[in-house]
Amino acid sequence: MTDTGTSPAHWAAVDWGTTHLRLWVLDHDHKVIRQTKTEQGMTQLHPTEYEATLLDLLSQELQPNRAMGVICCGMVGSRQGWQEAPYAPCPTLPPSGERASRVTTKDPRIEVYLLPGIKQISPPDVMRGEETQIAGFLSRNPQYDGVLCLPGTHSKWVHISAGEVVSFQTFMTGELFALLCKESVLRHNIGATGWNDEMFTNAIDDAISRPAAIAAKLFALRAQSLIATLPPEAARARLSGLLIGLELAAARPYWLGAQVAVLGDTEVAQAYCTALTAQGSPVTVTSTERMTLDGLKSAYTALQEMTK
Repeated sequence: MTDTGTSPAHWAAVDWGTTHLRLWVLDHDHKVIRQTKTEQGMTQLHPTEYEATLLDLLSQELQPNRAMGVICCGMVGSRQGWQEAPYAPCPTLPPSGERASRVTTKDPRIEVYLLPGIKQISPPDVMRGEETQIAGFLSRNPQYDGVLCLPGTHSKWVHISAGEVVSFQTFMTGELFALLCKESVLRHNIGATGWNDEMFTNAIDDAISRPAAIAAKLFALRAQSLIATLPPEAARARLSGLLIGLELAAARPYWLGAQVAVLGDTEVAQAYCTALTAQGSPVTVTSTERMTLDGLKSAYTALQEMTK
């Protein structure tokens, strides 16, 4: 990648997800000069629109005599994204620059690379975007041997050993919570905001002790709201606890007796920490955004070494 211009902007890192993108412009020493977040995610773009979107976001940095390196992770590399970046098979080191796919662009001022996700053959599972967060975490914790929990719409539990992703499992807990709140009969009883810590932790215990009764316990939320005047914020906390507890029951082989780190910046991540702590599992919390950027930095460094 050439850098003959006078601008301090040297390269760009992009976390390009399903609904949003985050872009960082960095200098030669990997210091962030500028960052931005937009709602121009995969679902808002046709494959032919990615290049124009990126050019617009980098318009103040691009120069005619220089090709700026851009490395991207996330759904931009999916089959429905800009261009498919094939999955790396698990077990594997978190994919870095040496496995990145070069995108053919019309504009010579950008050199775009897409990082691959990871696939697991048995049981079948995939991740795309989280592998970069994992790479960032391992760049700061190279000797880590344990489990990573990545909460989100589709949360993931990842076993890490000797620097590799050994196995992982995905849960649709966040999506189920959203569907039940917005599309089910419970939408009349679940508050949009508010919380109750006691209701949450009690629900965690209920779900872990009797996961087979989850469907009955979910409808009981409506009954409690109608008969016992369960407050909407308490119903919200209990619903979250039931679903996260159900996940913890299934993910027990990952977290029980293991060192666990939760990657997340949201209230949801804190809820997972509370749930795990209540089960006697020690846990640490790390910023997802920082880990994503660190992972992209590591990938760019590897890519530079390859192209020297």
